[in-house]
Amino acid sequence: MRRVLVTGLGAVSPFGAGVKAFWDGIAAGTCAIRPLTLIDTEGFRCRIAAEVPEVIAGSRRRSRADRVALAAAREALADAGLDKRERASAALLVGAVGGGMLEAEAWYWRRVRGGSASRSPFDGRGESEKDQGPAAPAPLRSILPVSHADVLGSALGLHGPRETVVTACSSGAVAVAEAAELIADGVVDVALAGGVDAITRICYMGFNALKLLDPGPCRPFDRDRKGMSIGEGAGFVVLEEAEHARARGARPWVDLAGHGSTTDAYHVTAPHPDGDGMTRAMRAALATARVDPGAVGYANAHGTATPQNDRIESAALARIFGEGGLLVSSTKSMIGHAMAAAGSLEAIATILAVARELIPPTANLAAPDPEVAFDCVPGVARERAVECAISNSFGFGGQNVTLLFRRAARGR
Repeated sequence: MRRVLVTGLGAVSPFGAGVKAFWDGIAAGTCAIRPLTLIDTEGFRCRIAAEVPEVIAGSRRRSRADRVALAAAREALADAGLDKRERASAALLVGAVGGGMLEAEAWYWRRVRGGSASRSPFDGRGESEKDQGPAAPAPLRSILPVSHADVLGSALGLHGPRETVVTACSSGAVAVAEAAELIADGVVDVALAGGVDAITRICYMGFNALKLLDPGPCRPFDRDRKGMSIGEGAGFVVLEEAEHARARGARPWVDLAGHGSTTDAYHVTAPHPDGDGMTRAMRAALATARVDPGAVGYANAHGTATPQNDRIESAALARIFGEGGLLVSSTKSMIGHAMAAAGSLEAIATILAVARELIPPTANLAAPDPEVAFDCVPGVARERAVECAISNSFGFGGQNVTLLFRRAARGR
């Protein structure tokens, strides 16, 4: 099996555009969960979220999610130093769920409330109910999750295999795992993979209806946690076969040494009560990497801050790694749950934790849950050099994936 390296990173997060803004924010333990402005929150139990600030340029003919994805993908390709020729045969895998639904909802919302709407959902107020910008018609297909791959492939000159992954909250991480498979199997030498999602009404209203949102910023692994916080953004990585990267003089961030994907099919929304699929995904990642559990020093948890999920994930981690030795933290405590983008943004956080020798903290963790048998790095980042780290992503329906990253020789 061919080795897979991570040679490029790109992110747009609630801290703004760029990997630097993302890393600076999470390394400082800053919580970017604030009052939601994108949509009307009147009457909802939860009225906060982690929004991407208005820093993303681009044509209003593209959805907010497409523009965010393009910015992150461009940064990843530039970071990897790939020229036009090298991009041409690269694979593209995009994890997505919401597509351009935010704009379609705004269009429909105005129609049913005000009795009028243009022929296109991409008009009038753009992505925000408070945006009074000019009309900008766009094709209806931009509403679908597959639109992101079309936009990225065309704009960035990526003409290799192309795939859209829709596995709920694990979509971005599954896209990275599938891209690694294409490289390991010799289908391609280079791939751009990641996930993107924008806040939408259907998502925000749905999680409110399920009573899964905390009215305050979420508190993963806290004894008094009450639920998750919604977020948005995009994260992309460039994956590259090791010899190909070496031949062009690329310096890797880390090795993507292993991954594991499983499906519980236990319940539409709830995880398996014993964490069966989570456990199998972590074991598969260790097996493909040929890494002993003792070599893993850090886990970037799925860590949604719902009472059930945190408890089950903690028990699954203890089943694999034992109790106490592993550092565990949740990036969602700072950027919320970015849905399809969560797994890829958290993968970038894990990559940088290995490369920078700094474990990002869990924000808002004031009273650690005694049932969680790990140091969850409350509040303040921890200096720690680790050889290997994992990133967990678990989607609705029991769609589980674990990515395992290892320090790279001559890495950045």
